[in-house]
Amino acid sequence: MRKIGVLGGMGPEATIYFMQQVVDAVQARDDADHIPLVVDNNTQVPSRIKAILEGGGEDPGPVLAQMAKGLVGAGAEALVMPCNTAHFYADQVTEATDKPFLNMVDMACAEAARIAPGGMVGLLGSPALQQVGVFEAALAKVDLNPVYASEQGRMLATIRSIKAQGPSEFAAHTLSDICTQMVADGADVICICCTEFSLLAKEIEAKAPLFDALQLLVGAAVAFSRSGAPLEQAGSIASGVATAG
Repeated sequence: MRKIGVLGGMGPEATIYFMQQVVDAVQARDDADHIPLVVDNNTQVPSRIKAILEGGGEDPGPVLAQMAKGLVGAGAEALVMPCNTAHFYADQVTEATDKPFLNMVDMACAEAARIAPGGMVGLLGSPALQQVGVFEAALAKVDLNPVYASEQGRMLATIRSIKAQGPSEFAAHTLSDICTQMVADGADVICICCTEFSLLAKEIEAKAPLFDALQLLVGAAVAFSRSGAPLEQAGSIASGVATAG
């Protein structure tokens, strides 16, 4: 099996959740049956919110690129980053090494196109996704259009609440309410595209198909490691495993 490098710490609980999901995805009889991971759970990555939304924070890109180099130096044969907003810096991560980067945004858009071809996708994630268009190019490639939360302040407050206090019933209720608004605004499918929200995937209610981008990343990482599948095949193998409700 090939070792997967994890650019983590954004946030740390979401990184641990990703790792647990990778463990749970494997039917193992012994330790050696599990996916080998090398993890940089770097809680000191500069804030993506400050850099993108507030415009005054340190650029996370160089830190992420250095993390990628360190993970490859530790033996990683592919890289993953369980943070949707940080995919704004995906090019810097990709250019830092010669190893494949399993792009969660591209996988999520492909899955949305499979569920609702030519439709509208509700993006349940950070306001930064809309501000800098993290998903826009990938959605356009598969002929989809985004639907965002009308109250981005509630979305940001919920992220900060989960980072500070962990997942809660109130946060799940807020996200379910936002899903209702997205469906009313035309969303045919909803993608959970904040790894803090992934912690509540089973509690979020929506009146449209709902899937979690993090689970797609889990499936792709397992497929890439275990099967030796090329990068594009790993994404295909992952498709369909992310249904949240």
